[in-house]
Amino acid sequence: MAMNHDVSPFLSLVQQRNSCRTFDPERPVPREDITACLEAARLAPSACNQQPWRFVIVDDMHIRQAFFDHARLPGIPHLWWSTVPVFVAVCCQRNVVTHRIASFVSGLPYAWMDTAIAAEHFVLAAAERDLGTCWIGWFNEKQVKKLLGIPRGTRVAALIALGYPSETSSEGSSSRKPIEDIASWNAWDGDSLS
Repeated sequence: MAMNHDVSPFLSLVQQRNSCRTFDPERPVPREDITACLEAARLAPSACNQQPWRFVIVDDMHIRQAFFDHARLPGIPHLWWSTVPVFVAVCCQRNVVTHRIASFVSGLPYAWMDTAIAAEHFVLAAAERDLGTCWIGWFNEKQVKKLLGIPRGTRVAALIALGYPSETSSEGSSSRKPIEDIASWNAWDGDSLS
């Protein structure tokens, strides 16, 4: 069977996605587009179909300003947060018994992995709609939980900045390692990160 080496629509979409930190302040994100991204996240797979993720969409300008004022951690200024049209708090409900028992036995954080899969579905659906996104892991979780009323037992795994990239946005795809540096067949043959 001959391999088709043309880039598939999915791979093209993955190549299109990059981290956007410069948003168009004149273009609000329609809630229908956000709902479509949430639908993509909803369909993500999860261990024992527990679906531990929850998404809190922040499009209110006062809460976004509070994020800028209180949810940034020191060390990385993230001044671009002031222009983000929508923040998405990606939450992980760790109180799912199945995830706790299974994680204890295997040592793998299933709830966190499931939540990341759902969030990436969200990000790819956003790229399909020409929306820019940026995964944010450097934030003050305690402040985010307080600002959004997120209950105890639920963690904020990440924030996603969402909006239309500005015309002056110069963010391109950063370089990626070649396949032979990230994969091997049938046995480990790569270098350790340590």
